[in-house]
Amino acid sequence: MQFFARLRSRKKRGGSRLFRYGWRVTLLILLAGSGFAVFLFYGTWAQTFDMKNVGEMPERNTVYDVDGKIYSRLAGANRLKVSLSEVSPFFITAVLAREDARFYEHKGIDWRGIMRALVRDITSGSAKEGASSITQQLARNSLPLGGRTLSRKFLEAMVALRIERQFTKQQILELYVNRIYFGNGCYGVETASQAYFGKSASKLNLPEAALLAGLIRSPNRFSPPKNPEGAKIQRNAVLNRMVALKKLSPGDAEAAKQAKVAPRPRRAGSRSTPRSIRLCKTPHKMGSRRSSLRSSINPTFIIR
Repeated sequence: MQFFARLRSRKKRGGSRLFRYGWRVTLLILLAGSGFAVFLFYGTWAQTFDMKNVGEMPERNTVYDVDGKIYSRLAGANRLKVSLSEVSPFFITAVLAREDARFYEHKGIDWRGIMRALVRDITSGSAKEGASSITQQLARNSLPLGGRTLSRKFLEAMVALRIERQFTKQQILELYVNRIYFGNGCYGVETASQAYFGKSASKLNLPEAALLAGLIRSPNRFSPPKNPEGAKIQRNAVLNRMVALKKLSPGDAEAAKQAKVAPRPRRAGSRSTPRSIRLCKTPHKMGSRRSSLRSSINPTFIIR
């Protein structure tokens, strides 16, 4: 009798153990299946986008005077595209430090950055920490992925993986610096550099480069002409990040922080905003009158 009692006791223990671990295994299988289904759904959706649109960026036609200086710009996206070799190394280093320090290490999604941002958001009690890689930002700025929803974030991640397979890292970075918005109607680092500092992007110095990199997350809010103090805070945050990543010495960072935040000095005859910035902000209604413009404009002007 004792033998059968012990046998029944073992069966009960075995059954309770199976129950204890069985539901956990089932839950893990369900979660894994759900995750795979989500990955499959958004991965398939991401395949419907044409990757050619990532590299296509409309530019506004520009009217130059006889000396080769900008006279006006026609209707269209206010962007001057440049190659990566025509952008200051200071800006490249600053934008990578600010937006995606592990850009050359991940394949489109920075999982480590996502986890770090999640922890900081939880500890701070707010969703202030961004986690989108440069490739993800390029995806959402190039393609119609929808509004600021969780669904869009999943789709954005899947599209980023496609972009990484389609383009090299250098191509992605070049597309990014030409597409990103810098406020005051300026798209791309070349246009922003000319508008804010009156120089090409290749000639940006350290404080100027850090300032532009600091505008990316909220270009209208921290616009230098409207909010120079806010722009300065963001610039200094970029410089501090560069120091933390050992991309800049503390001494050089402190020297850069002493630079004044001031847009390009206005030209003679301008009112309150530099002419270069006015050209960014004002979408001249000349596109529909291009034929009459060619016939009425002084022949010394050139349309490009």
